[in-house]
Amino acid sequence: MAEGRDKRLSRKVRRSYTISTISIALVLFMLGVVSYVTFTALSATRELQTGVVVSVEIADDLSKEQMTQITEAIEATQMSVDVRYMTKDEKFEDEAFREQFEVDLDLLLGENPMRDSYEVTLGAKYADRASVDSFVAAVSSVEGVEYIAVPPVDVVESMHNTLSYVTIGLVAFLAVLLIISLLLLNNTIRLAIYSKRYLINTMKLVGATKWYIMRPLLASALKQGIVAGIVAAAMVVGVVYGVDSYTPEGLMLLDYSEVGIIAGSLLAVGVLITVLFSAFAVNKFVNMKSNKIYLY
Repeated sequence: MAEGRDKRLSRKVRRSYTISTISIALVLFMLGVVSYVTFTALSATRELQTGVVVSVEIADDLSKEQMTQITEAIEATQMSVDVRYMTKDEKFEDEAFREQFEVDLDLLLGENPMRDSYEVTLGAKYADRASVDSFVAAVSSVEGVEYIAVPPVDVVESMHNTLSYVTIGLVAFLAVLLIISLLLLNNTIRLAIYSKRYLINTMKLVGATKWYIMRPLLASALKQGIVAGIVAAAMVVGVVYGVDSYTPEGLMLLDYSEVGIIAGSLLAVGVLITVLFSAFAVNKFVNMKSNKIYLY
């Protein structure tokens, strides 16, 4: 009879340990997915902000001094983060540029009608209409500049504002989810320790020290945190890999090093939370009087 009860108790403890590990892993997985979506939105906002490219088209047969003056004028605005010189032949052979036209430029024109240009990428804080207009006014007056092509900045601003609101909402949601997750994890771990309260009390009655009681339980919590963190990290990496595989053109705004940081953070958070919350719970039962163990 006693042996049967011991086996049932052992199965219950193992079942409680497994369920709590799965629960911790699922909560960490949710945190990881929401973190990934939030950081992706932030990355998309940065891409939009630095995605305003102004094309400064120049006249043919300019001297090196004239081209230097144009380059210096562009740099003097202090708005650019990247300046790339592109010849008209490179532009003509660029498939992305040619796709903007519905007819074959070779058949229609017989020659290359484009000009050499400087492709200027503006900094994030200059991705607005006033800054672009200021850049155009400063550079267009330089000798040798024929035309300055600007993108639809209003559209970029509108998308940026929309993404900013979405990002703020995601960050707020992540903060709320983090608080809820901590509460859920705390309750899950407390219940797991609660199932061992009689074992803790028995060890106290036979004279075991506080650290002697806590050591195996904290070691078990450490192992549980590592397992839950690895499972959650693997699930997040799997989701990211799936998204990247089925959307080759672009929801993958984070590189795998940043995804690795998220996965590593889940492992660290899993270990920290399980050990910390387990220490609090075990300490409570260790310090509790024996007659109250049965009333708890």
